[in-house]
Amino acid sequence: MSQTVQLVDTLKRILRERKITYYDIGEKLGLSEANIKRMFSKRHFTLARLEEILGMAGADLGYLLARMNEGAMILDELSEEAERELATDIKLLLFCQLLMNRWEYEDIVGAYNVDDNEATRILAKLDRMGIIELLPGNRVKTKLSRDFKWIHNGPVYQFFEQYISREFFDCKFNPKAGELLVFVAGNITRQSNMQMQNSMRRLAREFDELAKEDGKLPLPETFGTGMVLAMRPWELSIFAELRHAPNPKRF
Repeated sequence: MSQTVQLVDTLKRILRERKITYYDIGEKLGLSEANIKRMFSKRHFTLARLEEILGMAGADLGYLLARMNEGAMILDELSEEAERELATDIKLLLFCQLLMNRWEYEDIVGAYNVDDNEATRILAKLDRMGIIELLPGNRVKTKLSRDFKWIHNGPVYQFFEQYISREFFDCKFNPKAGELLVFVAGNITRQSNMQMQNSMRRLAREFDELAKEDGKLPLPETFGTGMVLAMRPWELSIFAELRHAPNPKRF
């Protein structure tokens, strides 16, 4: 397969992930949907056009090339069955999460109450599930892509959600302790909403890039860190109760 074909196929996959259609691209570029389809089928893009399309997905050329080079065996998402298996086995999910964050086998068994026999069984199970490739000496190569995500509202998402709402926000959010909570509100258009969503995706990818780079450092130099990005059309309930009638406007 030529690099041009791989590049365009990767671009299509990114657009599908972001739920961006040919019609959406045509609206943005001022072209018909048929012209956009022709552009993709002939794989003929100017650099400026390519950057415009990537911008709609909150991505850039560097990200596109990185995704292309990941290879076909890399996973962007697990099956619901695999997620359910992780969500019902705390130690299995723990190992998966730590290995995603570049922990070494020795660090895991040194920090958590898991003996060598159990740890080896867990690694073998993750290997059978296709999440990792188990190498000699319990070394591990993860098969999860740079853009890996849990299924929205899937088993693992729901597992973490209950702890995020119960534990994550039980905090004073002191910036000097590495904590920060920012809340802003205002009226924005659908277009501005999408622009903010793309910005949030870019910030999440920046966090992921930093985490992958910092994952190469010794564990004592890094801190397990969580970041929640959220946005929704919303009105505080105590304000909504003061309305003459329920707000009929829907996004």
